[in-house]
Amino acid sequence: MTSLSQLDWDKNGGLLPAVIQDVNSGAVLMLGYMNREALAATQAAGRVTFWSRSRRRLWIKGETSGNVLEVRSIAADCDGDTLLILAEPRGPACHLNTPTCWGENAPQSAAQTVAFLAALENVIAQRLTDRPPGSYTTRLVDGGILRVAQKVGEEGLELALAGVAQSDADIVGEAADLFYHTLLLLRVRNVSLARVVAELESRHAARGKSAGDPRR
Repeated sequence: MTSLSQLDWDKNGGLLPAVIQDVNSGAVLMLGYMNREALAATQAAGRVTFWSRSRRRLWIKGETSGNVLEVRSIAADCDGDTLLILAEPRGPACHLNTPTCWGENAPQSAAQTVAFLAALENVIAQRLTDRPPGSYTTRLVDGGILRVAQKVGEEGLELALAGVAQSDADIVGEAADLFYHTLLLLRVRNVSLARVVAELESRHAARGKSAGDPRR
């Protein structure tokens, strides 16, 4: 990966394409162009700022709509002539009011589908902060950690029973319930989903090494 201090600004007349990707879902949101000033403004303000080729000026994405892109990281490709920016969108990324510039039905990768768990984790966190009246999450958490843990156990058993004798639709429904209540338990205990994923990755890496060890 090329350092941002070694970008090749001369290749395309002082402009670099910047691919904007949702830091949570992994969705590619849009493509824009940056010159040196736009990149500097993006780094300084923490919000994606492009060079508008039509207006011939800098423009902050969302400066009129309010749908800004909060920057989380910036990286350059191996040739130093393209930027990849991970950002958190504050509203639809497209001026047509769709989540991405590829419309409502843009193709999704398997990773994007699974990434919804991270979005759900954020929703749960917001529920615990706001405590909206009538919320199931609020009511369950108010019952204490034991009640939340009990629900995880109940949902796990229901999924196991569905797996033995019920339809695929029942299995999907019960699995969704278990995922939700597991995320809630993790959040109540202040354990992030990322930490669980890191544990799975660590186990996978360890088993991969073991598989290549002739002594095992």
